[in-house]
Amino acid sequence: MTGRNKLIVIAAAIFLLTVGTTCASADTIFDLGTGNTAISGFPGPYAEVDVALVDATHATITFTSLTSGGNIYLMGDGGTVAVNVNATTWTLSGITGSNSGTGFTPGPYSDGGAGNLDGFGVFNQTINSFDGYTHSSDTVSFSLENTSGTWADSDAVLTPNASGAQAAAHIFVTSLPADASNGALATGFAAGNSSGGPISGQEVVPEPTSIALLGSIFIGVATVLRKKKQQGAS
Repeated sequence: MTGRNKLIVIAAAIFLLTVGTTCASADTIFDLGTGNTAISGFPGPYAEVDVALVDATHATITFTSLTSGGNIYLMGDGGTVAVNVNATTWTLSGITGSNSGTGFTPGPYSDGGAGNLDGFGVFNQTINSFDGYTHSSDTVSFSLENTSGTWADSDAVLTPNASGAQAAAHIFVTSLPADASNGALATGFAAGNSSGGPISGQEVVPEPTSIALLGSIFIGVATVLRKKKQQGAS
């Protein structure tokens, strides 16, 4: 094997080893892009879902409101957010939420167990907040612990329900900036999944360090090869 080929093999091996260790911790991010008839007049996507794998049995899931056409899509009431967990048994903890708008009192939040979200079927884990628009949130986050097995990566934490949705939320449509005194323009439900199926699209976020490392490796290899070529020509 020539010196040039050895360098290429070494660079490739280093990259594969690094990607194997960093990509395993990458988040899975997708949108709730499909609204039911109650909010279909307002264009999605309505919220973003971030699934972060902490380790093989722990994950944190965060829902964040999105904006469109001068409106923001807040989350609240019964079925505030919902997911279909890919596990036989699990524990729910650390439910938190916030609303950066004016005059809102988000929560309090509670474990709603399994529930049917209008138009999108049954989800095995729902979270409720106190009734009404003024208790809605623009972010909701919670933690899951898999007590029946392990998750290989963030993609494995959720699984589609019978309707093909992995996550959903109860949406309050209101104008920007969010103000409790304005009231809601409409309320309904939105859902999505991370598989690129009919409910919504997918965005799996790579670790930025993996991309940077790939570039630096090949820049380094090119530099060494150029110097060797120059030495050979002299």
